[in-house]
Amino acid sequence: NMSSYSYHIRIHTGEKPFACDSCSKSFIAQSSLTRHMRTHTEEKAFPCNVCGKSFNRSSHLAQHIPTHTCDQPAPEGNGN
Repeated sequence: NMSSYSYHIRIHTGEKPFACDSCSKSFIAQSSLTRHMRTHTEEKAFPCNVCGKSFNRSSHLAQHIPTHTCDQPAPEGNGN
């Protein structure tokens, strides 16, 4: 589709039309900007169903989940 094509072209041209209003960092895709904005708002929309700890990315939650099934305690950190 046209959106995929536009994204593909931006990879080659280096065009990054989606800029963060807080830090001026720019992105190829709107979805990347949306994900980035969580770093400024500290929104953590992905909570662990076991312990309640929240993460700003689903991939960080996925990395955390095995800590509940291993014999080792969860590593300390702020969830980022």
